[in-house]
Amino acid sequence: MILLAPWMLLGLLALPLVWWLLHARPPAPRTQSFPPMRLLGALTAPPPDATSAPLWRVLLRCLAVLGLVLGLAQPVFPRGQGGLPDADCLIVLDNGWAAAGTWSQRIHALDGLLDHLARTGHTARLLLTARNDALDPITVQPAVQADLLRSQIDPMLPRAWAADRIAATHALKALADQNWRGPVVYIADGLATGGDADFAAALASIGPVHDMQVPQSDIMLLAPPASGQGNLATRLRTVPRDHPRTGQLRLETATGGTLGLLPVNLPAGADHADLAPDLPAELRNKVDHLALDGMGGPAGIRLLDERERQRPVGLIATGSSDTPLMGSLFYLRRALQPTAELREGDLDTLLARPLSVIIAPDGTLGSPDSRKKVAAWVRAGGTLIRFAGPLLIQGADATNGGSDTPQPQADPLVPVPLMDGARVLGGAMSWSRPEHLAPFPATSPFHDLDIPADVTVSRQVLAQPSTDLDSHSWARLDDGTPLVTHAALGAGQVVLFHVTSTAEWSNLPLSGLFVGMLQHLIDQASGIETPAGATLLAPYMALDGDGTLVAPPAGAQALRADAFGHTAPGPEHPPGLYGPRSSRRALNMGDDPAALAAQAPIGTVSDLRGQVADLSIGPVLLVLAAVLLLADGLVSILQRGQPWRGRGLAALVLCCGMGMASAAAQGADIPPDVPRAALETRLAYIVTGHPEIDDVSKEGLQGLSDYVNARTSAVLGHPDGVTPERDDLSYYPLIYWPVTPDALTSPARTTALNTYMRHGGILLIDTQGQDPATAPENASSYTGSAPGTAAALKRMTAGLDIPPLAQLDSHHVLSHTFYLLHDFPGRYDGMPVWVAQEGDSTNDGVSPVIIGSNDWAHAWAVDEAGNTPYAPVPDGAEQRVTAYRFGVNAVIYALIGNYKADQVHVPALLKRLGE
Repeated sequence: MILLAPWMLLGLLALPLVWWLLHARPPAPRTQSFPPMRLLGALTAPPPDATSAPLWRVLLRCLAVLGLVLGLAQPVFPRGQGGLPDADCLIVLDNGWAAAGTWSQRIHALDGLLDHLARTGHTARLLLTARNDALDPITVQPAVQADLLRSQIDPMLPRAWAADRIAATHALKALADQNWRGPVVYIADGLATGGDADFAAALASIGPVHDMQVPQSDIMLLAPPASGQGNLATRLRTVPRDHPRTGQLRLETATGGTLGLLPVNLPAGADHADLAPDLPAELRNKVDHLALDGMGGPAGIRLLDERERQRPVGLIATGSSDTPLMGSLFYLRRALQPTAELREGDLDTLLARPLSVIIAPDGTLGSPDSRKKVAAWVRAGGTLIRFAGPLLIQGADATNGGSDTPQPQADPLVPVPLMDGARVLGGAMSWSRPEHLAPFPATSPFHDLDIPADVTVSRQVLAQPSTDLDSHSWARLDDGTPLVTHAALGAGQVVLFHVTSTAEWSNLPLSGLFVGMLQHLIDQASGIETPAGATLLAPYMALDGDGTLVAPPAGAQALRADAFGHTAPGPEHPPGLYGPRSSRRALNMGDDPAALAAQAPIGTVSDLRGQVADLSIGPVLLVLAAVLLLADGLVSILQRGQPWRGRGLAALVLCCGMGMASAAAQGADIPPDVPRAALETRLAYIVTGHPEIDDVSKEGLQGLSDYVNARTSAVLGHPDGVTPERDDLSYYPLIYWPVTPDALTSPARTTALNTYMRHGGILLIDTQGQDPATAPENASSYTGSAPGTAAALKRMTAGLDIPPLAQLDSHHVLSHTFYLLHDFPGRYDGMPVWVAQEGDSTNDGVSPVIIGSNDWAHAWAVDEAGNTPYAPVPDGAEQRVTAYRFGVNAVIYALIGNYKADQVHVPALLKRLGE
């Protein structure tokens, strides 16, 4: 046992004093009858007999004092393993995704190390090998006391990207250049990276390295499947181990429900396992992500996007469709089998179940009844893919009446009017050689597909020339004739391949291009907009270190659409979902193609699981001493001979409890990383990056907070400046947002503010003056000029979930939450204030936004000297008072919502109370 405060043992000298005080006590009182006064003089009072206290009473009090003294001496039992440094040291922690599975064990090991450093009175420096976000570089933190470092490490989470040991090497070299030397404690994640050799050399240059690892820890990663597998298939990549491993893969919905479980078996020495869940299409399309049990963090989750959704595709079968190499469905089946759920049969059978796409080879839509049914299905939102052939040519001839003059195409299931006959190699409308495909236009869903040089067309159905033919063409030949055309029909779409679905007219069905074109059309049919290769997709939601979807971190950047699938996630591109809903893409940890390998040990290696926090029994001894003292007090009450009174006992228990709670509260240290807004009510303002505006926002909210504290029962602390995409906004009831002409927004900021408003927060948006470009002709000269803010306000609020607005008037609950107001001025006056329409059910009828241009911050501002440096116009001090009162109403409105709206029921309530 180790005593952290051994000098407190001097309190044991009080034990003899306790024994002496308890050695004697006065006798119990006795009843004495009073004789006549003349006999009183004859009475002699006997000397009082001193009696000793019972031995158990003496031992009880001695034990209480002993427990109090020992508890204050802070006894600790060390439980960690030996070999820890007894000097100021450097702690290097791998906090990338590979550490997520054993993160709690690493934190416990660090607690044990920090306990050891605290006992020995040494400081520590911390180096994290994974960046917090794209804006924070990797640096060695200054030396701090172990207790302060513990408050920083304990709430920490691993990052959702890999450790950057190359950047950590540069930080170590910078520390070495400062001539700092000392022991190094390295808590490794066990995953090898490209810069490990230089990193190990940099650690050794600082001092002796103590490498703490979890031997044979499971490092696994859900990666994209091998080619040719189903869309729910995945490949489990792992660091090989010398023992077999088992687990299970969960197929989960967006709400956390489990649709299926798949066992996972990894033999000894295996570095991957291919997993292929099998679910019906109706359930498969509800799967939101795959989760691996036992692997925490983003590595054990594979997010699915719209590309992984399998869509049921109907193939209209004919009598000869099954003929090998010649059947109309032969190549279609092989092209779509891996990526779509295929259903074959006649038209009535196919339409009996939900379908995304119907593929009709030549001759399958010959009857008017079938064309009518398919046309109605397409108008309801379906996609029809047709292939040309001899029968389609005959139908076109019949439609055109067999005349030489082209007539408008009457068939709604043909996207463009067709010319009579077909263009054949060697015929009247022929080529001297087969034609190749021209590059796909940027507006085509096939724009990102590579065209093989050996794909040619020897026969095709020609489209009639027209002025809008280009807009209906998704693929062309080198001579400009359309190969694939399309047209909208109701809510759906009709697509026509001007060649057959067999190799009779073209070798396109024999190529991989055919597979890609069909897959892109199926994706397009499900409402997916295929973004161009250079299109930037902004981050929508990101996975954090726990594997939870949250708002993107600070500095997260958009990613090109063609970079998904082979981009390693990092601080700039965190794993998560990107882009709008219609073309959302998922970036997963497994998209990094780098192989997984075990990390080589560095220095002296030990198992970090043997390093745990020390056992402190001081608090237990203090509680025991308090209990013994309470028991002694109860005994004293009983020995007084007074009747037992429950109130006295309750008062004694309450006093002891309050004393213990007060002592605990005084001794508790608030960790520095705990936001002060979590401990007291605070207002906040959004940081704009302009120091003069941010200073006024801070001074204004401080002045308003002081005014609220002086005139209401609300108690507000100092205001905070916040960055929505980085800070937690849930602590603040009201956030002031000044508009600047250069203000921009981002998907991360929009998501954070929408979440804030959805959970009851209120945004007070202030353009701080009227934009002259939008000012009305009768605008007052006291409205203030804020050029460019109208456009900035439009940019800032784009994407925010703002309900319909109405102008604030004296009838709105905001005008009488505390003061009764008819005007709502700030530094300026005469401009309207906008709030959500009353009666809107969003947020229980409380407006999530207050939008105005009166520049309230300048009117509320109080500088360090206590002065109000900005004069309101035109009414000066009187206008400032009204501005303060509006601020009080806004704060009370944010705290109590629409409670004051219930005052209309006061007469009825008073009448009921009177009855």
